[in-house]
Amino acid sequence: MAEAQNIPVGSTTAGQIAVAAESTVATRMSAPPSFDVADFPVPHGREEEWRFTPLERLRGLHDGTAVANGAGVKVAVEAPEGVTVETVGRDDARIGRAGTPVDRVAAQAYSAFQQAGVVTVPKETVLTEPIRIAVHGEGGVAYGHQVIELGAFAEAVVVIDHTGDAVLAANVDYVLGDGAKLTVVSVQDWDDKAVHVGQHNALIGRDATLKSFVVTFGGDLVRLHPRVSYAGTGGEAELFGLYFTDAGQHQEHRLLVTHNTPHCKSNVVYKGALQGEEAHAVWIGDVLIEASAEGTDTYEMNRNLVLTDGARVDSVPNLEIETGEIVGAGHASATGRFDDEQLFYLMARGIPEHDARRLVVRGFFAELVQQIGVADIEERLIAKIEQELEASVA
Repeated sequence: MAEAQNIPVGSTTAGQIAVAAESTVATRMSAPPSFDVADFPVPHGREEEWRFTPLERLRGLHDGTAVANGAGVKVAVEAPEGVTVETVGRDDARIGRAGTPVDRVAAQAYSAFQQAGVVTVPKETVLTEPIRIAVHGEGGVAYGHQVIELGAFAEAVVVIDHTGDAVLAANVDYVLGDGAKLTVVSVQDWDDKAVHVGQHNALIGRDATLKSFVVTFGGDLVRLHPRVSYAGTGGEAELFGLYFTDAGQHQEHRLLVTHNTPHCKSNVVYKGALQGEEAHAVWIGDVLIEASAEGTDTYEMNRNLVLTDGARVDSVPNLEIETGEIVGAGHASATGRFDDEQLFYLMARGIPEHDARRLVVRGFFAELVQQIGVADIEERLIAKIEQELEASVA
């Protein structure tokens, strides 16, 4: 996530980085992954992977005109004893191991960063306190890269907290050794004018477990692309997401879980609430089960609660299966308004309508928030949800 100088569009510098975790094609619905910006044409908004995104609000991240400057972001890392925190050059072999850029902005971020942050948890180390990475925007443009690597049988919780104002394109790699357990919480609590485009790549080792929480509140435009692949059998991934989209905001989450190894599991649950004119949320959930991934067990679900008129949700689950030898695979998506029966039930027991609505929304999100396991983060998110609801009736 370090700040970076801008390398001209078309540079092949990042293309020299080796990667072992990525298949040749992401899915049949997107372009082949590449570290080279030149392999991705400038999007025009008609492409499948860009048709929901308002390109004019990307502030030049998609066409190479956004140039990094010293007023981009500042990154601070707090880590318990035993954890190694480094700032490395772009030739470090650990960069890019977890995945390859799948769109032009991610490729530009790989081509433009000068230094990357690397956080390493040694094998068999079990942390009792979270690793905290604070990314604070200072009003400028930045490209960044962060690597989080856990050795075999290590266990850790990582919190990545985005605040302030910035135009940021960044890639984050999670590399889990065999038997490792990683819980990562990425909070997007930007100021109103911020733009954040990020690709999160996870490579899960044999019998390793990833639990990911993506929480998005702030920003003018936030577009995140979590991706998961497996390096050994028995890997498990749980991908949870929570977003609250206000008037004028565009929040987009595009997930891809690639089951490329036998006997692995994945479970995806994203929930969102929207309020205000031109609030726009997009959720794309892609699961690819390759022919070699026998014994796969996967499910994905997206739920959206529309609180006011004028808000819009686009929810598209996709499931691509190349083998019939699986345990199970499914997906579900639903978008709706308040359940009138729930409101009636609460109001019939003397609860005012405003309080009843707040309780319904809080209960809608509580299932996910309570699974985070970091008390101060849970309290902060509940308080933020309350704040958003109060603003809607102010």
